[in-house]
Formats: sequence, C-alpha cells, structure tokens
Amino acid sequence: MTHTSAHPALHLPPVGTLIAGRWLTGEHRLPVHDKYGGHVIAHVDQATREQVADAVAATHAASQRALLAPVDRARVLRTTADLLERDRAALVDLMIAEAGFTQADAQNEVDRAKVTLQLSAEEATRLVGETVCFGASAGQHNRLGFTIRVPLGVVCAITPFNSPLNTVIHKVAPALAGGNGVVLKPSALAPLSSAFLCKALLEAGLPPELLALVHGGGDTVGTWLLEEPVVAFYTFTGSTRVGRLIQQGAGLRRTQLELGSIASVIVCADADLERAVPKIANAAFRKAGQVCTSVQRLFVEASIADELVARLAKAAEALPAGDPRRPETRVGPLISPESAERIERWVDEARAEGAETACGGTRDRSVYAPTVLTGTQRHMKVIDREAFGPIVSAIPFTDLDAAIAGANDSPYGLAAGFFSSNIDKALKAARTLRFGAVHINETSSSRADAMPFGGVKESGYGHEGPGYAIREVTEERLITFNP
Repeated sequence: MTHTSAHPALHLPPVGTLIAGRWLTGEHRLPVHDKYGGHVIAHVDQATREQVADAVAATHAASQRALLAPVDRARVLRTTADLLERDRAALVDLMIAEAGFTQADAQNEVDRAKVTLQLSAEEATRLVGETVCFGASAGQHNRLGFTIRVPLGVVCAITPFNSPLNTVIHKVAPALAGGNGVVLKPSALAPLSSAFLCKALLEAGLPPELLALVHGGGDTVGTWLLEEPVVAFYTFTGSTRVGRLIQQGAGLRRTQLELGSIASVIVCADADLERAVPKIANAAFRKAGQVCTSVQRLFVEASIADELVARLAKAAEALPAGDPRRPETRVGPLISPESAERIERWVDEARAEGAETACGGTRDRSVYAPTVLTGTQRHMKVIDREAFGPIVSAIPFTDLDAAIAGANDSPYGLAAGFFSSNIDKALKAARTLRFGAVHINETSSSRADAMPFGGVKESGYGHEGPGYAIREVTEERLITFNP
C-alpha cells in the first residue's frame, strides 16, 4: 500500500551509468521509491559487469595523465559548489523524495555539501609534504630531503543512503582534489543525488574521464568493483559486515572504512540541561535517527534522570513526524517500511521485557515517532544493536566509571558525547571513552565538516574531513639529494 503526497515535479538527473562523459543504459533498471509516498519516482540503470570494467579502466587511464593542475581542481570544486546553490531547490526536492529528508535536513545537507566542496578546493592547492632532517646520522648532514604527496590513481567510493550528497562529496571531492580519478557507487536506495552531483562536476569543467558513476547492489556491482585490480583505494560508509568484505577483497590495497556504531552520550548532574536537552533531541531524531552518530544510549546521572527524561520527552513530542514535504515536519520516514517495522519490533520486544516509553513508540507506515525509552537493559536489541532509527534509551547511573564502562561496552567506537561543567570529569571522559571522537558539552552527533571523522574498533578506521581524507588518498614519496 502506498501513501501519496502532493509535491512538485522532480527535476531528475541522468539515470544511466556514467563513463568518460557518456551516460549509458544497462540491461536492468532499478526502481527508486519516494520514501514517504512509496511510489516509484525514477529508475536507474544497473551497470553491467563490462561497464564496471570499462568505468575503472577509463578512469585509471585518465588518472595517469595528470589532466588538472591543483589550481584547476580547486576551480572545478568551487564551481560545483556554486552550481549546487544555483540548483538548490531541485536538489532539496530530490533528497526529500529519495531519502525521506525533511525540508530542514535537506537544506542542511546542501549547506554542508557546499562547505565540503570549498574545503576540498582549499586542500587541493596546499597539499604538500615536509622537510626531512638527516642531521642525526653521522656523515649524512649535508643531504637534503623532503616528501611530496602523489595521487594514488583510482579511488572507488561506495556511499550510503542516509547522507546521499554530503557523505558522497566527503569521498569524491578530496579524491579529486588530490589528483585522483573516482569511480562512485552510491546506495541503490538513494542514488539520484549522486547523479545530480556528477552532472554538476562535469558542468563545472571536470575532465569527464576522471569520473565514473555505476549503479547497482553491493552483491553485484560492489563485488565487481572489488575484482578490479587497478582500483588503488576503497572508501566506504556502511555496515561493519560489508566493511569486512571490502577489506578482504581489497587485500593490500588501501581503504577507509566508516562502519557500524552505537553512539552514547553521558550527562552528569552538573550539566547545563537547558543547553544539553535540545542538542540531544536533535542528535537522536534528526534524519529519523538514521545517522551513524545518532544518540542511542543516553547515560544520565540518577539524581537528574527523571528531570532529563521529562524534558527530553517534551522536546521529542514537539518534533512533528510525518510528511517530509510539510515545512513543520522535523522527523520524516525511515528509508523503507521494513526499517520502520524493525524499529517497531525492537521497541515492542523491549516493552514486553519491562521497558517503558516516555514518549513515542508508534508507527505510521514508514514513519516512526521520536521515542524515548526507560527501563531498558543489556541484551535488549534497542541497547545492544545499532538501531538506526529515532529511538533513544535513558540509562541512569550513580558512578561515572560505570557509565563510561557502559558506553565502552560495545564492539563499536565512532563517537560519544559528554555533558558536565566539571573539567576533571570532562578530561577523564576524554581519556577513557574509547571512541574516534569524544565531544565535551556536545552530543555524539556533533560534527563540523573540516574536522577528522572516523572510528575505532568495529567502527572502522581512516578519516573523512577534506584536510585528512586528501592525505588518505595520496601517497607520501621521499625525495633526497646528496650534494
């Protein structure tokens, strides 16, 4: 059953496989659904095995020819940012349809995408090595040495549905800024924003041979990309299960993997709740909780637990859920009906075992209401598994060490938040929370696009953030002179 919603006609980008500037059809077509209405909004052409090979080969050949000087790479990326602003309305409508974003989330995605492109443009013109000292070795002090950064060649970017523009740019833009060619495989659930971006990059003057776009599933196109030996680097955001497969297939080739997460936030009794609660609500429920750093475990000092839960429930209830095209909507649909049904099952199972809902706990098709749970326990799926939905569990604590241990008690370690006005507690948390990022007086979901972003443990390794990612997709070469 589908639910329709009035919306403007979409300005669709090309839907084929992109190789060397040509948009090609395939043997099979994949439907793209409106995530709220459920109807088909477009079909994209799944790349064939031969097209995947051709895309990699063409991009590899182009990457060896150094088609763009750094200043020209920067110009292309800045122009692309301008084009996204020019076409903002069409791009926002597209993300609302294919990803289920609210107006606010889609607008923010475009804003951040422009920043990421601008940051990548800056990095293109200041990518340098360092001077090497030989003075510590006897008889070597007259030698001169320095390093330079050299493109790897072909970067394969495999991207998720929950950030169909900005996460794609976090992978594509630093790779291009570093002088590489890129083969992009977006999520089959939300592929149109990637096609929109590719079209803009070509319009901005990117040599078409440096960019390829291939659509399809991970078990077909994703596997074929791993079989291409000239791909030098794989950058992936998605599940830990798929990340393991990519790492196994990549072998000695380099990778950057941003994988699963169960994000935690700790709130001490001395925290400023006026500041903390709105941040927590936003971090738990934006994009319907489908963010790898969305707050899932909320550890609250027992003396303020009731107050914080009441405040958070009130904040959640003030976030209208439903049709993402309505300006007042703050929580849209999950990526599929199956995802919403899974969240419903997990919450129902938790309630059957004694958990209670301070708010939410209801589903309407693909929309699940923002939900605050209390009384949850380890072994419940809402605690032990990555939810990727708009649910957060409030867990009281009396001992800070126990709360930190509880946050660390996970196979994942992407990001954590910590609220306190006590500097000693904050420093203790910074040193002992085993996450790729620990944000003091911010939530786990705090992010600026310039910062390094990556995890530890089963959350993967390597970093996004243009200034850091560009070094991941280039290799350091030592040059020495012996006068």
